[in-house]
Order: sequence, then C-alpha cells, then structure tokens
Amino acid sequence: MNRVSKMIAVAGLAVAVLATPAMAQRDPAYEAARASGQVGEKMDGYLGVVGGASSDLQRLVSDINIKRRALYSQRAQAAKPAVTLEEYALTAGCIAISRTQPGEKYQAPDGSWQTRTSAPPMRDSRCPAAQ
Repeated sequence: MNRVSKMIAVAGLAVAVLATPAMAQRDPAYEAARASGQVGEKMDGYLGVVGGASSDLQRLVSDINIKRRALYSQRAQAAKPAVTLEEYALTAGCIAISRTQPGEKYQAPDGSWQTRTSAPPMRDSRCPAAQ
C-alpha cells in the first residue's frame, strides 16, 4: 500500500479519535484560550501556544498534548495497515485544522500561525484528500 493510500486509511481512524478528545478538551480555560487566539491546532496533530503563555496555559496545553499523544500511539498501533505515530498525528492534525472555526488559530504549512476565515484553511500537501 502506498503512502497516500495509507494516510487516507488512517484518516478514517483519526476522525473517530478527534471526536472524543475534542469534547474532553472543552473546559472553560481551553475554550477561552482558543477563542482569544492564545492556542491553535498544529500540523503535527498537537495543540500549540500562539505567542507567549502563562504557566497555567502552558500546563493546560501540555496536558492536552500528553493525552493526544497517548491516544494517537494506541490508535497508530491498532491501525490496519500499520502506521507510525507521526503519520497518525499528522493526519489527526490535518483533520483538526480542517475543523477549526472562523477566528480560531491554526498552523499553516509554512509553520506560521493563521487565523481561520470563512475560507478553508491552508492544507499541507501531506494531508489526505478525503477528510
């Protein structure tokens, strides 16, 4: 199976993964940070801090990312065909970015932070076509 087919297959798994943790992450501090543009979705599948961060915000982001990594690791190992943690996380990042709402921050393929508009977000060429 080629790399593109593999990434499309894992995209289906990643959709299910993102649905559950996304709800768990919606505590008031996370919601406030997301709404104010202090955090955003990164291409690598993890949450990032945009600009400076308080120690509380950094702890929140670290906690979310630890949980994401554990979940991605479990799902990558269970994936058929097998995928690496990095491949799984990238696919999850593509999906998370595609699900951002206008006004939220996301990481563009060039690594810069962008604010989502009503237009689709910029996509990394490694993202699977079907999401």
